[in-house]
Amino acid sequence: MKYLSIILLSLLIFACVPKTAEWPTDLAGKQNLLTEKKNSLKTIESEIKKLEDELAELMPAKEEKKFPVNVRPLKKETFLSFAKIQGTVMTDNVVMASSETGGRIMSMKIKEGDYVKSGQLIATMDAGVIQNQLDELQTRLDLAKTVFERQERLWNQKIGSEMQYLQAKSNVESIEKSMVTIKSQLAKKDVFAPISGYADRIFLKQGEMASPGMPIIQILNTGSVKIVADVPESYLASIKRGDYVDIYFPALDKEMTRKVTMVGRSIDPANRTFKIEMASGNPGGLLKPNLLAELNIIDQKIPEQVIIPLEVIQQEVTGKRFVYVVDDSDANLPRAKKLYISSGDSYDNQVVITEGLQGDEKLIVAGIQDLQSKSALIIESIESEDE
Repeated sequence: MKYLSIILLSLLIFACVPKTAEWPTDLAGKQNLLTEKKNSLKTIESEIKKLEDELAELMPAKEEKKFPVNVRPLKKETFLSFAKIQGTVMTDNVVMASSETGGRIMSMKIKEGDYVKSGQLIATMDAGVIQNQLDELQTRLDLAKTVFERQERLWNQKIGSEMQYLQAKSNVESIEKSMVTIKSQLAKKDVFAPISGYADRIFLKQGEMASPGMPIIQILNTGSVKIVADVPESYLASIKRGDYVDIYFPALDKEMTRKVTMVGRSIDPANRTFKIEMASGNPGGLLKPNLLAELNIIDQKIPEQVIIPLEVIQQEVTGKRFVYVVDDSDANLPRAKKLYISSGDSYDNQVVITEGLQGDEKLIVAGIQDLQSKSALIIESIESEDE
């Protein structure tokens, strides 16, 4: 079509060039000839336009380039941002088993790591001295009973004094009470498990001396644990009992969500923090006391916000920021529409849009690199908000 226009224009110029013999020399002749040539030019231009239109109809139409994109329907939702707080795993079921009498450990019934049941015998102390005392009391008791029996027979026969009878009786009762005390002390030579759990640490070995009350074994029950954290006081209004907290254990690469079961009633003046606890079961015993935990605490909650991924926002050289959405005004061919936006708070690659989006648009989230306003689109997939 371009070359045809050039040929027609050349013919026009050639037709407009007059022969030397016909070129007028007077003013009126030149004016008449100029008017004639202008009219001829208009006629040729009209014919050229007509030929171009006819050729355009006959030639195949050039197909418009279409850009493949992924879109996400927007909706208003609650914006959440989190603060990361360090915590540790703890358990209340840690008990020290000790001897009430003290002495040398004669036998140790368990090893570290063994599971014990509440009331199970775990160690036996040397009770030789107490046993000797008990044997001595038994001998004295036998003698006291013999004396008492004889004194009682004499008293029944009205022989002897009442004082002698009462002294013999009192002696028997006194020795019997002493034996009860010694027997109770002898029974304490056995050390029993106060709770069910695992022998986490054994402090004293068989043959070593133990003082009364000195820990011999630490028994740990991790069937249920709690995650404890000290939270800065600035989050005091954000955390309430019953709130759910996301917890991550780096050493185990394990995540869980637990409910806040306790919020401290006071602020620690040394570091301006308050304590929170999350109770948790512990199937398999994976959570060990003092295990490091990372807590995600909600520190901001804004309802009814338009939230989009940060990576879909583009910026002009002037600094103005914009996104592309789908323009469905042409039912046959969706096109890209450029919208300028203003943003607010952001967290985890998500940003709140304060101006420019209403929340009912179809946001283009992939394939935006080469787009321009009014670019034709091929919608390859529609993502949900959770993707």
